Amino acid sequence: MLTPALAEDVVIVTAERRAQSLSDVPQSITSIPADTLQLVDADHISEVLARAPGVSLHRGSGAEHLTAIRSPVLSGGAGAGSFLFLENGVPIRSPGFANINGLFNAHYELADRIEIIRGPSGALYGANAIHGVINVIAPAPSEAFSIFGEAFGDTQDRYKFKASVSGNEGANGYYVGASATTEAGYREDAGLDQQKLTLRHVYDNGGVSVDTIFSFDNLEQETAGFIFGEATLKDRELRKTNDFPQAFRDAKSARLQSTIEFDAGDATRVQITPYARWNDMDFLQHFLPSNSLEENGHWSVGMQSAVYHDAGAFSLIAGIDAEYTDGFLSEFQSMPQIFSFTQGLHYDYDVKAVNAAGFVQADYVLTPRTTASAAIRIDGTVYDYTNNTDSGVVGRFLRLPDQTDKFVTASPKFSLRHALSDNASVYASYARGARPPQTTDLYRLQINQTGDQARPEKIDAVELGFRGSLGERVNLELAGFFMDKKNFFFRDADGFNVANGKTRHVGVEADVRIALHETLTLQSAVTYAKHTYRFDRPTGNAAESISFGDDVDSAPRVMANTRLLWKPVDRLTAEAEWVSMGSYFTDAANDHEYDGHNVLNLRAEAGLTDALAAFITVRNVTNELYAERADFAFGEDRYFPGETRTLGFGLRYRN
Repeated sequence: MLTPALAEDVVIVTAERRAQSLSDVPQSITSIPADTLQLVDADHISEVLARAPGVSLHRGSGAEHLTAIRSPVLSGGAGAGSFLFLENGVPIRSPGFANINGLFNAHYELADRIEIIRGPSGALYGANAIHGVINVIAPAPSEAFSIFGEAFGDTQDRYKFKASVSGNEGANGYYVGASATTEAGYREDAGLDQQKLTLRHVYDNGGVSVDTIFSFDNLEQETAGFIFGEATLKDRELRKTNDFPQAFRDAKSARLQSTIEFDAGDATRVQITPYARWNDMDFLQHFLPSNSLEENGHWSVGMQSAVYHDAGAFSLIAGIDAEYTDGFLSEFQSMPQIFSFTQGLHYDYDVKAVNAAGFVQADYVLTPRTTASAAIRIDGTVYDYTNNTDSGVVGRFLRLPDQTDKFVTASPKFSLRHALSDNASVYASYARGARPPQTTDLYRLQINQTGDQARPEKIDAVELGFRGSLGERVNLELAGFFMDKKNFFFRDADGFNVANGKTRHVGVEADVRIALHETLTLQSAVTYAKHTYRFDRPTGNAAESISFGDDVDSAPRVMANTRLLWKPVDRLTAEAEWVSMGSYFTDAANDHEYDGHNVLNLRAEAGLTDALAAFITVRNVTNELYAERADFAFGEDRYFPGETRTLGFGLRYRN
């Protein structure tokens, strides 16, 4: 009899920056393990994250994406700053300098697992974590010497290569992993080349351990923009065209971190993680009439710290995080003036930032089955902005003079967890997520905007959940949430920034796994949610006026990812996956709509020898003509078309 994995079998690190059982965590967390990542062998990280309820990534061109976690698909500053993207527990980018496509930096291709917090994260993470956290975790060194290699190709002229070497000698363990992807692109002038490297060294000598990780990635991408009109989306040839053949995105980043852990008494352990990062990116803004070139980047040094004290019924976590960042942004339009988008330099500025935070979390066991938790985090942020060009108005662009801005936010959380049995528990929580404005919210302004309009966003969230096994065959996670967000910062249909938006997010999520047979397992992640505007805003473009109670655009109410896994023998695994995206409005006025889609994917892996395996994938089996993303702007329906039926084959070696 195959029994579904119980919650206590799953170990996660993202909630408290240390290993703990998922069953002990009073919030919604999904862990996607290594065997699932290997089976999916994702071309884009959106394919694996879709397996978590409440999570959706709208895939753009190449490695690009827009993210939703218990939210609409957010774009602009909201999309960049509402989700915290981590690699091995450290933010991939600095707070205030987020990248809307930030997950393409993470080395998910060789990850050991990916953990997702849905909703405000709690006290241990601050800025950019108001809707959720995604943590991509690198493999640990293996106990014995091991070699891994993989090669894959498909009918879209996409080729992927991965390799790693790992081992352990005494107190020292090491891991070296590299991956490379090259693809011609489903659409015209949409090729991609990307390389990633991860180096890991672990020293563990009893009470002291040092875990050092270096990551590097390089992306060179020809970018395809939107296609226009539903007729183009449904035409098998026209949907492959690209009206923006000049568009590109080049990005590089490097990150170094070292986590030092040691005992400071019988019940106390200390964890300190110094880190450094560097990011640099150039891309053409094909999604704007200006087609301007943006260049941005930043480097940072920082430290995370936490002290863990576990003393019987009482446990305490407290720490301080601090970071210094030096960043820049410039934007230049080569083409002649169009509308109020002027030719020449739009922006050229530097920002130095200091972020510091303190947090504390206390847990107390009220009864053998009931635990209460209270936590709070205080974040302080200082931005020192320097304008490198003339101040004032140029076309639609407002360049501010030099200035300094300071923000303080508080993020409390309270929760209660009760074990119904050894295999089931319920929990309730309240959390406030808060983040200071992004630097682009403050300094990349347009006319009729002033520098003091952007304020810290706040979201208040209440959650009720159940996690556990129902008999021997069913494992269920169920969560309901209610969230109100204030000071929502976004760009309206006229292209101007809105600093005081309000939205509400209400929904229910289910993740169920059923052992139908000892060889057959059914698993489904289902979400029903309603995301609505809670304010009125007439715009100059009357067709996109925002009305209280309307659905936020790009917010499907229903999403589902259902898989049937068949494993008749140890060396053979096959899976059928049904991805269902419900309909959603593509404009704020709720006048235009995308009908949604259903996509079927098949994949299988067979062991040829103890070390060598072959695997195949068939994506979009029914050849559905669907959109990865749909929206309405500048009077037109716009789409990023999904790839048609794609057959892939690969070989995998592990010894």
